[in-house]
Amino acid sequence: MKKKLVVLSGAGVSAESGIKTFRDAGGLWEGHNVMEVASPEGWRKNPALVLDFYNKRRQQLFEVVPNKAHTIIAELENHFDVTVITQNVDDLHERAGSTNVLHLHGELLKARSVNNEFDIVECNGDINEGDLHTDGHQLRPHIVWFGEAVPAIPEAINIVEKADYLIIIGTSLQVYPAAGLIDYAKQTTPIYYIDPNPGSIPSKHYYIENIQLTGSEGMELVYEKLKAI
Repeated sequence: MKKKLVVLSGAGVSAESGIKTFRDAGGLWEGHNVMEVASPEGWRKNPALVLDFYNKRRQQLFEVVPNKAHTIIAELENHFDVTVITQNVDDLHERAGSTNVLHLHGELLKARSVNNEFDIVECNGDINEGDLHTDGHQLRPHIVWFGEAVPAIPEAINIVEKADYLIIIGTSLQVYPAAGLIDYAKQTTPIYYIDPNPGSIPSKHYYIENIQLTGSEGMELVYEKLKAI
């Protein structure tokens, strides 16, 4: 039986493919204050701005491709029972070949009714004001905004608790509740933390290897380590 390997990925993985992160610009995301375009308050104040912002992000997604970090993570399925828990809203893990991906913060290629957060539909084009769900309510991006609950967290906790190996890649471990997932890993679970500027990790874990490299470089290194186990 294959060992369980969990990958917790953040924006740094997708950055190598050309997808910008708001933290790179001091809280600005494509020139916008993040709370203007990624919060319930921003939505209530100016839904047209929010829809346009995510329409542009969705269009950009069709212009980028997975990078080596994505493909190596997918290749690990040849050796391990891999689950990817990602903070990213793009589909680059899936396009690289990963078959078991849990999106904590939603997905750009999905939309939902403003009346029901669980009434989710596929979305490959723009969403505009007046575009309605079949329930008659306005469609909005299927994105977990700041201040909203993260419905996938209980499932993510359950996955991390069972991990035999944990890779954390491309995240500063600053955004909660996602950053708290590491606390649910067993003390003895080996953790590989790949990030050019890693955050701090609780000291209760016996085996933590900080790898201060880009996602692609770090995954190449970890892949060889894991294959040798």
